[in-house]
Amino acid sequence: MTIHQTFVGCDIGKEAVDIFDPRTARFCRLSNSQAPLSAFAQRLDPATDFVVFEATGHCDRLLRLCLSQAGIAFARVNPKTARRFAEARGRLAKTDRIDARSLAEMGAMFGLTAEAPPCPVRERLAALARRRDQLVDARAIERKHLADVFEPAVRADIEAMIAVLGERIASIEAEIDEQMRNGHLAQQAHRLTSAPGVGKVTAVTLLAHMPELGSLSPKTAASLAGLAPFNDDSGKRSGRRRIKGGRPRVRKALYMAALGAIKASPHLRAFHQAVSARTGSAKAGIIAVARKLITILNAMQRDKTSFV
Repeated sequence: MTIHQTFVGCDIGKEAVDIFDPRTARFCRLSNSQAPLSAFAQRLDPATDFVVFEATGHCDRLLRLCLSQAGIAFARVNPKTARRFAEARGRLAKTDRIDARSLAEMGAMFGLTAEAPPCPVRERLAALARRRDQLVDARAIERKHLADVFEPAVRADIEAMIAVLGERIASIEAEIDEQMRNGHLAQQAHRLTSAPGVGKVTAVTLLAHMPELGSLSPKTAASLAGLAPFNDDSGKRSGRRRIKGGRPRVRKALYMAALGAIKASPHLRAFHQAVSARTGSAKAGIIAVARKLITILNAMQRDKTSFV
């Protein structure tokens, strides 16, 4: 007997989740909180049900947790891809219900692959890393303000705020260090930092925001990191290839790592010079090194080997 999979679409907002069940062609709205989402997940059948929703950052965290606890398969899709799919189906209007229905149809049409259940250790690491980035950005803004201020009282206030932010960053970094003492994460971080240009911050960023590293193809790894070049050709015109999409925080970390790698590795320095000469752009050379670096790191994680 063939068991048919049912793709349930969920449109996630900060306060509510709109759900479309294709078996009944009905919608329902639940609060984006633990109890109702847990009850929803428990009503689904682990053998046949598959939930599809957009990747919405922290807003989808509770739904992922509840589905994983109930053993329900799920997949997150890129919001831009989901919107374009809806438009291709003739749905130019955008509402929560339309989005939920389109996500269910998208799952049924494309046969999406289920994601791995969230790991509590990595989830906490990601939250800590995200908070550190927020505090570092806030401190950078205050430092910019300091450069433009001459009034002593205001200057003193900004300096005090910078000091407070510095203390909070140090506190969060201490918690990150404690989290990284987990045996599995410590091994992976040690492996990643053996590569030229990859320091502790880059390793933490990759472990927190790119947990799939080591299980991806080279092209997929570059695409997820936002370092894959896309063609822009039409007819006889051959446009310049550009990177786009991906995970901005990972791309930023790898760009900075590439700068260090160019200085530390003669091989990557020669590669950077060759690409820069061919394209006429030093920045394109740095991006090419960052792309090469993520493929190297992906292979290292896959093979569980350090950089040679």
